[in-house]
Amino acid sequence: MAEDRREDVLIGRRAELAALTAALDRAAAESAATVLVSGDAGIGKTHLVTALAGIARERGCAVLVGQCAELGESMPYLPLADALWRGVRDPRQGEAVRAALESRPVLRRLLPDGDGGRGDASELDQQRLFGAALGLLGELGSTRPVLLVLEDLHWADTSTRHLLTFLSRVLQRERVCLVGTYRSDDLHRRHPMRPVIAELLRVPDVSAVELRPFAPDETAEYLAALSEGEDLSPELAERVHARSEGNPFYAAELYAAAATGEDLPAGLADLLLARLERLGDDAQRVVRAAAVAGRRVGDELVRRVSGLEEAAVGAALREVVSHRQLLPDGDGYVFRHALLREAVYADLLPGERTRLHAAFAALLADRSGPAAELAYHSLAAHDLPVAFAASVRAGREAERMGAPAEALEHYDRALSLWEAVPDPETASGCTRVDLALAAVRACGRCGEVRRAISRLRRLLEAADPGDVRLGALLREQLAYYLGDLDMNAEAADIAREAVDMLPADPPTPERAAALATYVRSLLPRVHGGPMERRHGDDLPALAEEAVAAARAAGAADAEASALVTLGVYREEREAGLETRDLFARARDLAVDAGNFAVALRAAFHHARAVFDRGDLAGAAEVAEQAVRFTLDNGLGWSTYGVNLRFLRYLIHYTAGEWEHAARLAADFGIRVARPAEAQVSAYALFLEVAQGSDAAAERLRWIEPLWGQDDLLTYISRGLAAERALWNGDPDAALDHVTAVLDVLAPGDASAIRIAATGLWAHADLGSSSGAADDLLARARTAASTTLDGLPRAWLGVEGHAWLARAEAEHARARGANDPELWRRTVTAFEYGAPGGGFVYEVARSRWRLAEALAEKGDRDEAAAQWRRGVAAAERLGARPLLHALRDLGVRARLAAASAAAAAGPLGALTAREREVLRLVAEGRNNRQIAEALFISPKTASVHVSNILAKLGVASRTQAAAVAHREGLVTR
Repeated sequence: MAEDRREDVLIGRRAELAALTAALDRAAAESAATVLVSGDAGIGKTHLVTALAGIARERGCAVLVGQCAELGESMPYLPLADALWRGVRDPRQGEAVRAALESRPVLRRLLPDGDGGRGDASELDQQRLFGAALGLLGELGSTRPVLLVLEDLHWADTSTRHLLTFLSRVLQRERVCLVGTYRSDDLHRRHPMRPVIAELLRVPDVSAVELRPFAPDETAEYLAALSEGEDLSPELAERVHARSEGNPFYAAELYAAAATGEDLPAGLADLLLARLERLGDDAQRVVRAAAVAGRRVGDELVRRVSGLEEAAVGAALREVVSHRQLLPDGDGYVFRHALLREAVYADLLPGERTRLHAAFAALLADRSGPAAELAYHSLAAHDLPVAFAASVRAGREAERMGAPAEALEHYDRALSLWEAVPDPETASGCTRVDLALAAVRACGRCGEVRRAISRLRRLLEAADPGDVRLGALLREQLAYYLGDLDMNAEAADIAREAVDMLPADPPTPERAAALATYVRSLLPRVHGGPMERRHGDDLPALAEEAVAAARAAGAADAEASALVTLGVYREEREAGLETRDLFARARDLAVDAGNFAVALRAAFHHARAVFDRGDLAGAAEVAEQAVRFTLDNGLGWSTYGVNLRFLRYLIHYTAGEWEHAARLAADFGIRVARPAEAQVSAYALFLEVAQGSDAAAERLRWIEPLWGQDDLLTYISRGLAAERALWNGDPDAALDHVTAVLDVLAPGDASAIRIAATGLWAHADLGSSSGAADDLLARARTAASTTLDGLPRAWLGVEGHAWLARAEAEHARARGANDPELWRRTVTAFEYGAPGGGFVYEVARSRWRLAEALAEKGDRDEAAAQWRRGVAAAERLGARPLLHALRDLGVRARLAAASAAAAAGPLGALTAREREVLRLVAEGRNNRQIAEALFISPKTASVHVSNILAKLGVASRTQAAAVAHREGLVTR
């Protein structure tokens, strides 16, 4: 277990450590291995090999670690000497190392207390020393494996490079693992280590491990560890990751500086600038010009702005690229790291910085360069009129490119300059209100809905009351965004005002949009209780009126919005109504009209309607197309852009495609501070709770403070927290979560069915047949038969019917009448009419209860058949809590034994690998010894053993061993 704990402290480096420990395993098996570990300065190479050394010591290996130093050729064989000197002084292995050195004076002379001075080392006969080093490693390896680590090989002297090449080629059957580390960012084109590495990587026994930067969540985890219990805001973690680009050392420095208000720590800046001082004057001049350009600069621009002659600037660029300060990138160059650019830029004198910005702006203006770059350089050069016009143009370009966040930034810059430039309307080609509305539109498209609402309220307050058209437009937009946040009551009032402000004749697009938004706001709320039904009875007629008005005005997007509303309203009230084609038509209308907000709403309901009917393959296809459209247009964080991404994830989760779902959930951050972020995060709990992941506890810890701020967040996260509590054997805690969720759901909300079923599970586990269980079943039945506005429900999706069946079965179990027939109906309901398909996880969970109910009734054969199918599904999904429950049932009801007997003998259910593991168990080996014999991890061995016990229907390793001997698996 010590090995596992050591892995846990290596954030984001499990795969790399696994590769190194695999090389150590090969060496232990008498197959020498060499691994070259590379990465930028500060990326964590030393931390990684230190962890490897710790693992090697725990396994009883001899460990020799030596470092190169930036001393040039003055101290040959320095890392070998360092490794031997440390080895001699290590009480765990010093005697063995010193004994091996006694018979090899050529090596002993390298030590500070050796027979010769350190200066003599360069005169030693190289072949004798190489042979002695090989012999020493072989002698040490004869008694136990050896790990030799040579760090910082980018500083290695010639002799050390030759020694590394020799050992990598000659070591074969010796039990030696040789690991070398080097900084990849220090290996310029003419660095002497480059050809050595290229040559070594062609040797069969040599492999490479490259340390990548941290991902955003890994940086956050690393900073959380540094914070030592102090709160770490998601904003700070995100900012530090963006600036550090995942480099752990840079991240630690930036995090420490944030506490003191420093922008770029002086020590870090000095470290970055020190590398530039190695360059010539012309090369440094080119780098300063590139820093003003930004992270990336075009080749022609940097040549012209540098002010150097063509030959000089060419030579300077070659020098800069050779030393990897700038890297070629298409037709230009990019800084190796953003912080390097920041350090150079901050080091410029104010006048020098302004002159360089002005030079870039002039060149960009002459050649009609990118508006965003022109705006940036003009503003830095204090040319406000050019910066203003370019910012407006840059915002429009960003919108066309599907980059709403960037568009918002440009529009905000232009708005801030509006009063500072002459004749801004002529320069921008729009009014200030038009520009402000463009910024609002960008807010909505990048998910800043509350910000859009705040801006619209301010615009409405400042608007001329006599401008009816503008007043109606602002109200319609405000009502639409309020509807995105389910603030329907206020949205309805404001949208009604907009409708009343505009005449019905002649038809206008503005009135059609206001009427469509008004009708949308009349839909009953999904969470938080029904709104007043002041106009609810008129909704279908109003929706038809909105469709007619939109068609008369030629407003296709308003027509699409009204059609979606009408479809959503009617589908619960009209049995057999097919809305999929209606939603698809609405989507196409909105796309053609260029209204992507309405298009995404229609696309969401199209995919959702297909999903609700149990067509998972069709739903996945529709959702994938919609998400692709969403991302292509930069709308991934808009309201329905987020909803579509969630729906795509849930479709794959439901279909049992959990690896795919996990990849999608990788973007759902854990450390959240706002309800919108928490909603995104909460969806990952579906997988984490079902798989028993430790991440669920951490995610819930961050979400919990926000429970009272958002009803949808409460529904998702507390509903899944209830399931987690049940898997952990705490039904009372589960009921607390269930009560909290039901308190925010309307009686007619179909979502209540699932939560009620979860609560009934808790009551059944408690053995409770109280009135509370009856109330929960009544709540589920009401939600299944009544719409949000209290009308009879004519249609309920297949998942809703399945959860109602689950609620009925759990209620019977709570009353002590565990009915197999009710559970059989539940299995069938979750199969969605496709035996072997449907909601795969819930089918497996229902089979667990069905097998239990059958076993209680004495039907062990069918119980075993259902049990086997549940186990197979749980194993495939990696649903550990369910698998544990099934194994427990298998032992208690002896279903595992019945299943094994039904197969070809007691071992018939075992895989080939499980038979190997069982044979080793029968030989008396523990999990670690099994792992070593089969070259797997101890955790994997433990999982295999648990599976074997469940499949054999036995409770201990001793019983499993007895079965293995009885069946002839072990012959001695």
